[in-house]
Amino acid sequence: MPSPRPPPFQASHCAIPTPPRSECAKDSLLRFKTRRTAPSLGDAVFLPGPHRPPHPSRRRTELPDGYAGANRRDPGDPTREDVWASAQTGSGKTAAFALPILQQLAASPRERGRFVRALVLAPTRELAAQITTAFRNYGRHLPLPALKIMPLFGGVSINPQMMSLRGGADVIVATPGRLIDIVEHNALSLAAVSTLVLDEADRLLDMGFTDELNRILRLLPSRRQNLLFSATFPTEVRALAEKLLRSPTRFEGETAPAAQPVILQRAIEVDPPRRTQLLRHLIQSNGWTRVLVFVATKYATEHIAEKLRKADLDAWAFHGELSQGARTAALARFKEAKVGVLVVTDLASRGIDIVRLPVVVNFDLPRSAVDYTHRIGRTGRAGETGIAVSFVSASTHTHFELIEKTHNLHIPREQIEGFEPEDLEVPAPPVSPAGGGVKGKRKSKKDKLREAAARAAAAPAKPDRPLRLPVGRRMR
Repeated sequence: MPSPRPPPFQASHCAIPTPPRSECAKDSLLRFKTRRTAPSLGDAVFLPGPHRPPHPSRRRTELPDGYAGANRRDPGDPTREDVWASAQTGSGKTAAFALPILQQLAASPRERGRFVRALVLAPTRELAAQITTAFRNYGRHLPLPALKIMPLFGGVSINPQMMSLRGGADVIVATPGRLIDIVEHNALSLAAVSTLVLDEADRLLDMGFTDELNRILRLLPSRRQNLLFSATFPTEVRALAEKLLRSPTRFEGETAPAAQPVILQRAIEVDPPRRTQLLRHLIQSNGWTRVLVFVATKYATEHIAEKLRKADLDAWAFHGELSQGARTAALARFKEAKVGVLVVTDLASRGIDIVRLPVVVNFDLPRSAVDYTHRIGRTGRAGETGIAVSFVSASTHTHFELIEKTHNLHIPREQIEGFEPEDLEVPAPPVSPAGGGVKGKRKSKKDKLREAAARAAAAPAKPDRPLRLPVGRRMR
């Protein structure tokens, strides 16, 4: 007779943020342990570490019964449910899929050979490394033999990675490009993958990994479980979900951090040429020890970091053109509070967990209003308080209003003494003439053709001229 099913994991509803070791936190974690989680995995949740579980004051992820197949005896059972999850930044989704996968893999030995049983695809090297660390932390108390969990990403030599893959692996967390390189070198086979996780699926497609994803999907067995996580669902992500998932369980995660009261959001008006001076003033006058600064371009990261260093601030740049060693060193030093200011592009806006980060600054506003949520979500994590500052000028005022409208926010504008903007007028949108059709300040090709046709129609018709032949020439 089967044992009674334990109660489903429920969200905790503590109204006031409390310390991680409060009674409320213990109660929530105890209930997390009771949901088909092996004792060794539940103990890992309790132990301190860089990847602690989300604070109980948040609405926590509730796991459906088929989630990662933790309640199935056969890891290859095709009846396990696929999952289509809307998971916002900081929602604890890594623990949500990592713990059941670890329990599932620990129940059966790995096949001999160049095989992998669980595959997690991530858009960036940093996110892949972070997910790998989470898997290892959660699984460090599982019974021996220990599970083999490996990250695969570019920017480093491929040879050590291929050497480490001898004998296969239980879990691989990879970026798509390096995974394909490994497979093409015959260092790994994807024929035994039983669980596929696409983390930050919208970001994977935004970064141009569509072709790589299609190649990887063709190498996977048809009998597998698929888990797709995405913060947003544009047309491309929906098309991927329809192609990949079979009758998936739809799951809505928690609300975005933009609506969380633990993040104080500020909008400071300033002229663009004075933003670096204002940033330096805010850091020094407020005594901010660690600041994550978002800019629009790779050049801007180096330029602004150099200006801050000249002002005796320890600032480093972080962008995609740095070597993997430089990126890893910069991020590690910033997490350890050995670097005070990290100037980054949107490369660091998704999935990077920086514990106790007090301040995020939008030096340049994000191009997409949705990315605003991911940027400010780097602070105020795990129930801690944080500050998110956005610099707004006359030229970006309208875009910031769009961000507010998208996230249902109203952030009062501030001005800092000594940095009041001189250009206060918001440029008015261009007004089309009575005929319409003029987009912005320049006319489109269609408008120019339409005007040329109108001029030709309005011009008086010219009389036909008789055909004149050169002297000495006759018609034949």
